[in-house]
Amino acid sequence: MEKNTGSFTSKVKEEFKNLLKDIRNNCFTIEDFIYEQSNRIAKAIKEKYGDSPEFEWGKFPLYATFRNKDSKKWYGIIMNLDKNKLDEKATGEVEIIDIKLDPDEIKDLLKLNGFYPAYHMNKKSWITIILDNTISDENIMKLIEKSHSYTVINKNNAKNEWIVPANPKYFDIEKALKENNTIIWKQSTDVKINDIIYLYVAQPYSSIMYKFKVKKVNIPYEYKDENLKMQKVMKIDLITRYEKGKLSFNKLKDFGINAIRSPRYMPLELSEYINKIKE
Repeated sequence: MEKNTGSFTSKVKEEFKNLLKDIRNNCFTIEDFIYEQSNRIAKAIKEKYGDSPEFEWGKFPLYATFRNKDSKKWYGIIMNLDKNKLDEKATGEVEIIDIKLDPDEIKDLLKLNGFYPAYHMNKKSWITIILDNTISDENIMKLIEKSHSYTVINKNNAKNEWIVPANPKYFDIEKALKENNTIIWKQSTDVKINDIIYLYVAQPYSSIMYKFKVKKVNIPYEYKDENLKMQKVMKIDLITRYEKGKLSFNKLKDFGINAIRSPRYMPLELSEYINKIKE
């Protein structure tokens, strides 16, 4: 048979390829990962942060990173592997996600089902979560939010500003401030000297009520009870008190803050708003 090598044949082949691509894109749901929870988490990350998975390793085609667009830093890695690499007694292919968390929180999470020492990452600051529905999507996304916070670029130029939660059920901060305007506070993030801390006091206040400046960091401090565990603290100086309710949780929602469960960067727009109001 005569070999067809002419331009007409090439054109037909190209049109056929385009037709197949069109059928694929319009008639099928394209999934990046093997298992349902992995794809749900990837979709949730895309919706929350606008970041798509990046497949960077030809040798491992299903390994994908999630990278902050601004800082270019990773805050999550989904990988497929044999479960015996996590648990010697188990076998079978699974998918996992590695995220970055506070070392103290990692120690506590490793006591729970579904969490493992970080695979292929620093085990002190990263942790592996198995994506087999052992942990709910909601709880995984809460932890990813913390991991993502480590990658956020400070946009306030002169200083880093943080929102830090406080629970009045466990610590009477007002009583402590009556004794001294300089107090110590648990340090669980990469806070630096001269950073600004906005203390968000939980119910019954549910408001940012205090502004502090960081004077000293990374102070060793061993403490543990049923509600709190600390291994290091920072020393902070009171700058300003805010009227109760003026910076309520409902107001913070206007600036995209939907939860304050751990220290997080202060959004630039909220920082500008606070600095304009009467203190």
